Amino acid sequence: MDMKKRIHLELRNRTPSDVRELVLDNCRSNEGKIEGLTAEFVNLEFLSLINVGLISVSNLPKLSKLKKLELSDNRISGALDVLAEKLPNLTHLNLSGNKLKDISTLEPLKKLDSLKSLDLFNCEVTNLNDYRESVFKLLPRLTYLDGYDLEDKEASDSDGEVDGVDEDDDEEDEDEDGEDFDEEDDDDDEDEEVEREEEDEEVSGEEEEEDGQDGEVDDEDEEEEEVEEEEDDDEDEEGGKGEKRKREPEDEDDDEDDEEDD
Repeated sequence: MDMKKRIHLELRNRTPSDVRELVLDNCRSNEGKIEGLTAEFVNLEFLSLINVGLISVSNLPKLSKLKKLELSDNRISGALDVLAEKLPNLTHLNLSGNKLKDISTLEPLKKLDSLKSLDLFNCEVTNLNDYRESVFKLLPRLTYLDGYDLEDKEASDSDGEVDGVDEDDDEEDEDEDGEDFDEEDDDDDEDEEVEREEEDEEVSGEEEEEDGQDGEVDDEDEEEEEVEEEEDDDEDEEGGKGEKRKREPEDEDDDEDDEEDD
């Protein structure tokens, strides 16, 4: 895909002024030059043109807000003057894998007052004696060369990466995510407590119902016992009366015998 068409696709119905980051890696340049990129990308902060066949950056548009430029794995051999002219606020420049042979080809970078990080991996210039000392002497404002400072201390992630995204925003997002997780955990704990309370209430309610049923059964048993006792008493009374009625005729016969004897 050619570079102009790729830029059109990357816009995704946005205007150039809305774009802060533009990645055009592995597309085809026009005769080794940038094509389709204009000064309308006024808010562009990160531009990546890795392996696009660039020979020159001479037609690079003015991008005043650009901070990081990726130009690795191209065929650039010099003519870097345009970078200082068109990219005055550039802080990170990656020229790894290009055809830069001499320290002198880097001299135009002295005009980049904000340049902090420069990468020249796999360029012939890195094979020169005293390469690192020479570059740091040429560019005294430079902090990191090929990921390390003058004392061979490795660049931190915050110094090595500027992708058009504010790290503070990332940290805030992480904090918000952490708060969301904490809130979810608290909600889960509250739900579990409510469920336990409801279960306890249900169990206690069932126990009360069982106790109530047991009480009703006991009352019924007591009533049945009282009825049985009353029935027994009635039977005893009736039995007593019957015995009396049976003895009365005998008593009368005894009285008649006594009178005849007299």
